[in-house]
Amino acid sequence: MERRGIAIVNSDHKPTIMVTNDDGIDAPGLRSLVRVLVSTNRYTVQVCAPDSEKSAVSHSITWRHPISARPADFDGVTAYAVSGTPADCASLGVSQALFPSVPDLVISGINMGSNCGYHVVYSGTVAGAREAFFHGVPSVSISYDWVGGKSNVNDYTLAAEACLPIINAILAEIRNQTYPERCFLNIDLPTDIPNNKGYKLTKQGTSIFKMGWRRVTSEMQGGKMLSTMTMDTDSAVTIETDTSTPLEEDLLFRREVGPFIFLSLAFFCTPRLIFL
Repeated sequence: MERRGIAIVNSDHKPTIMVTNDDGIDAPGLRSLVRVLVSTNRYTVQVCAPDSEKSAVSHSITWRHPISARPADFDGVTAYAVSGTPADCASLGVSQALFPSVPDLVISGINMGSNCGYHVVYSGTVAGAREAFFHGVPSVSISYDWVGGKSNVNDYTLAAEACLPIINAILAEIRNQTYPERCFLNIDLPTDIPNNKGYKLTKQGTSIFKMGWRRVTSEMQGGKMLSTMTMDTDSAVTIETDTSTPLEEDLLFRREVGPFIFLSLAFFCTPRLIFL
């Protein structure tokens, strides 16, 4: 696909927004974003998202076998649940193999948990936007700083509504052919969205959770790692269906998340929009 100089033909034309994520097609963040976009009646909305959670798969792609795309139930939207990674979904969604046209904008999210600093390397949410960018399609990743005990699913609706002015501004620049082509945007929203003080454009930080490993005796031990980079020790651990059954002599290790640290490593920079 050649790089697009995207122009919306006239003011009556509804721009097309394709939505993907890494938390899976049934995730409340994606569902809330789609509902808010559809409710405005300003966009044609498409969904191409993983059929199950794919958090922290980074920019991995499916190479050795076909992926399936199954129609999914969304009101007012053409949607598919895909047996691939976020990068697969973004690539398929903009390829014109699944949908008849290339979207004007790709939005990846809304992710459960912040994506800032070097976590953008691990993030499947950011990878979805990055893959669209690789194909020359303007893209945005959106993440909400979910905090257990404070956040609830209604916050995703507030997050989507808070991002509408930004989405409209991006589409206006796309229409005017003034949107920058050499970057994509990563948006982070705070836990307390109603009391945010606005937003500003900044550059990628250098923070990261220090991660390690702990030896365990079973796949059920140690809790479930959430996409917020925290451990959920209360719910049952879901064992991935594509992993082989460990043998008796196998050693088992589970990741552990340590303190938040700052690194001074040189790396790429992704423009980042943060709410204050």
